[in-house]
Amino acid sequence: MQEYIQSIAIDMDETIADPITKAREWYYRDFGTTFTEEDLIGKHLSDVVPEEHSGIIHKYLNTPGFFRDLGVFPDAVEVIRELNKKYRVFIVSAAMEFPASLQDKYHWLEDNFPFLTWRQVCLCGDKTVVGTDFMIDDLTRNLQPFKGKGFLYTQHHNLHVEGYERLLNWADAGNKLL
Repeated sequence: MQEYIQSIAIDMDETIADPITKAREWYYRDFGTTFTEEDLIGKHLSDVVPEEHSGIIHKYLNTPGFFRDLGVFPDAVEVIRELNKKYRVFIVSAAMEFPASLQDKYHWLEDNFPFLTWRQVCLCGDKTVVGTDFMIDDLTRNLQPFKGKGFLYTQHHNLHVEGYERLLNWADAGNKLL
């Protein structure tokens, strides 16, 4: 009989990939305004742009190529490489919200996490289909219905959220899960 190996679902955007830095750079390029970390505490980037620019962040995220060259959060590659030795790791992204991102996200994963196979990538529309033992995500809307053990990956928009076990960064994730 084969030994059971626990599984873990890991979100992409704002968990291993950094779309906010790029969106802030594009906003500065287009409007000459920058937003500080303090401006973003407890908010999404789309919440802090002026009302007349209310749809611009969504437009950026829907731009083909936007997700192709995002930064990777520190220690994510190393920790996920080690998690992949201990767990059945799946990268799960609700990518259908931004259909132009599908190919970009897949190639981004190939470039940055070459040790993961295509079988470990789930680009979906709704994460309620996820049935892993653990989930790491920055959005409570994905953790609330999750039946396994969820970890809230700390980001500016969820700093005031309580009631979830947090992962402060990928080094912290390694300490808790390895």
